[in-house]
Amino acid sequence: MTDVALVCGGAGALGSAIVEALRARGDEVVVADRNTVDLTDAEAVEAFWERLADRPRWVVNAAGGFRPATVAQTEPEDLRFLTELNFETAWWSCRAAARRLPDGGGIVNVAARAGLTGGAGSAAYAVTKAAVVRLTQVLALELAERRIRVNAVVPALIDTPANRAHGITGGTPPAEIARAVAFLLSDDAQAVNGAIVPV
Repeated sequence: MTDVALVCGGAGALGSAIVEALRARGDEVVVADRNTVDLTDAEAVEAFWERLADRPRWVVNAAGGFRPATVAQTEPEDLRFLTELNFETAWWSCRAAARRLPDGGGIVNVAARAGLTGGAGSAAYAVTKAAVVRLTQVLALELAERRIRVNAVVPALIDTPANRAHGITGGTPPAEIARAVAFLLSDDAQAVNGAIVPV
């Protein structure tokens, strides 16, 4: 039987690589991005799930963004933007998934290395990604009784067209991160729950 995977933020460079990796192994993939649902809106996310023809077994939360600034430089609108894009998208998606995923399902959140180590000059980004790490760990405990595994990948720099356009080079190819996500969303990773996996 084909598994259904929902990839939130599936239109970006990393999200697209995750979609490709899951489809390549035979999953049916549903993509949620800004063209299909406002992932920062709790009611919109709930309504999107209600419209799904088939309930997913797997969920990936890959939506996110970056704005560089120190704590002193961060404006209120920048903090709100990164909180909504990096944390609230994962929160509302995880809430919807926690209510609906079948026993034995799985969630992978995309956090960031800065969320573990901090990042001078990327304060709001680091803090909002740290929140994704903690959300992952809490939800892993809450859903363990239903054998729903919740893990996170924490890339450092990702090699994307957007980063290269800003002169940022040398990151990890999205396809390599996607392979780690696909492994965590597989029966081979049944014993892995609450893991924060550097990639």
